Amino acid sequence: MRETPRSQGTAGDAWPVLPQPRPGCALAHTTGASGSGSPHRSDGRPPQTPRGARHTDRHGGPGTTPPVPGPPTVHSPSAPRAPFLTPLALLTPLALIALLALCTWQIAAHGPLRTYDERLGRAIAGSALPSPVAEFLADLGNTAVAVPVLAVALGWAAWCARRAEAPRWWLPPLAAAVAMAAVPALVVPFKALIDRPGPPGPLADETGFFPSGHAATAAVAYGAAALLLHPLLCPRLRRPLLVAFAVLNLAVAAGLVRRGYHWPLDTVASWCLSGLLLWTVLRVGRLSHSGRGSGPGPGKPWSPRAAPSDPG
Repeated sequence: MRETPRSQGTAGDAWPVLPQPRPGCALAHTTGASGSGSPHRSDGRPPQTPRGARHTDRHGGPGTTPPVPGPPTVHSPSAPRAPFLTPLALLTPLALIALLALCTWQIAAHGPLRTYDERLGRAIAGSALPSPVAEFLADLGNTAVAVPVLAVALGWAAWCARRAEAPRWWLPPLAAAVAMAAVPALVVPFKALIDRPGPPGPLADETGFFPSGHAATAAVAYGAAALLLHPLLCPRLRRPLLVAFAVLNLAVAAGLVRRGYHWPLDTVASWCLSGLLLWTVLRVGRLSHSGRGSGPGPGKPWSPRAAPSDPG
């Protein structure tokens, strides 16, 4: 191979020079065609793969496309969780306790609220609601009717949660069962303490009508069943379920007062007690699914549709 002759004036006194890297060769993958540090092709053409178009972010990690800036966030197991009780969450039980205390005080002290309550009870008892219909509505608060409904809901919710591998799947059904068992433990002492006489009717000579055991049984049984079934239904059926629960309890109360089994405030006091029990069931259910991992997140009810199809 012929070599290009160098000038005689400089050939003898030239110093050896180390080879310098040329742009567009191996270092073009790190410095780019212009040496500006951009990870594009060495020939200046646009990249052919999405990987070549990615840029490093300010943290030095792999860049991401908008709208997710920065490196991926890693949740630490020691990260603080949402509090179980907040001031806003405590408003409901405090309001129920205040209403229950007001009703109890007025009934025990023969206050003006008791006078209006008895007037309203007599007006409802003389209403045009047919007695057979009122009897049927009142019977919906019997233990033999309400408890089997709750038992079916307990079994179905437990089976669905266990199949979906929900965390602590047994806790919400257990809380609902304990709430149902607590109804007589709360109602019987109130009846003995207040010892209110019954309205005119088949039980007029008896006492111990405040609060209503039938109204409390219906509210807790059907309410706990609604809370257990609520996350298992499709979204368009959840609101009708809660509306049906409210209408059903109003119907039971109307049947009890129409048949002369209770005064109106007897049922209101039962709703206050039942509301405290159902609030506890709801909070326990949310607590059972507040763990991290496969659960749906803090404060959210479990739904089998949110469970992964492959646990592994």
